[in-house]
Amino acid sequence: MLQKFNAANRDILISINGKLVHRDAAAISPFDSSVQGGDAVWEGLRVYSGRIFRLIAHLDRLRSSALALAFAQIPSHDSIRAAIRETLAANNMRDSVHIRLTLTRGVKVTSGMDPRLNQSGPTLIVLAEHKAPVYDTSGLSLITSSVRRFAPDMLDPKIHHCNLIQSILAKIEANAAGADDAVMLDSRGFVAETNATHLFAVDVHGRLLTPQCLACPEGITRQVVLDLCAANGIAVDVRDLSLTEFYRAREVFCTGTMGELAPVTTLDGRAIGDGTPGAMTAKLAALFREVVAREAEAI
Repeated sequence: MLQKFNAANRDILISINGKLVHRDAAAISPFDSSVQGGDAVWEGLRVYSGRIFRLIAHLDRLRSSALALAFAQIPSHDSIRAAIRETLAANNMRDSVHIRLTLTRGVKVTSGMDPRLNQSGPTLIVLAEHKAPVYDTSGLSLITSSVRRFAPDMLDPKIHHCNLIQSILAKIEANAAGADDAVMLDSRGFVAETNATHLFAVDVHGRLLTPQCLACPEGITRQVVLDLCAANGIAVDVRDLSLTEFYRAREVFCTGTMGELAPVTTLDGRAIGDGTPGAMTAKLAALFREVVAREAEAI
């Protein structure tokens, strides 16, 4: 699964601290904390017909992550919304748009890891692109990575930070194996998530299974799926899950803002179920689209 350049994005304007600049001229300082140490937080947003799905939930998570990292300054929800609105309007974007929202601690007076060196900040980047959901809905192939997710006492995954080296290393392994993405285990050997998405399985009894959020972020799309199950009488078991439980599942699918709901048909060379997308995945994907159409929020 390799994303391709979309010519529609050739001349997009990017917002950096409220200033709109062409993608070729967009830049941040080499003294910015994101460059110095990945000291930044981020969110992925998706635009549907001029509205954003779960915008407030994403902004709340951004703020929560910045608070956990002790950012001295955090923009208000209203100011971030204004920057998003201006960016979308400047690019004439209304649908099939993905936004990468990044908030860094800001610019340092000299290089170094000490946050006290950040005396100018924060830096807010709004990068909006024409981008439909990126995953192949005919079925994904996954392998299990040798790279483990951190436990909460190592680096709490509830902080949605920009230091993504773990995920990149896992993705390198997936690429080398010819797979779309990689499953990542926690420090105890239980399934956490993939390098980019949350995971669900459907067991032989038709019950939905998903790992606890102990070594993975609190997923917004994941929570929508759990809410849909509660509203539609679908049994869900949220607990520690081993790879074997995914190998023997009837269905597996992943969730995330970038790709919505996407079926997994192969894991570590094993066909999942009959090797084709399953009925539960299709049902939940349809319910998800209904929720998006009904609840996407005005910017």
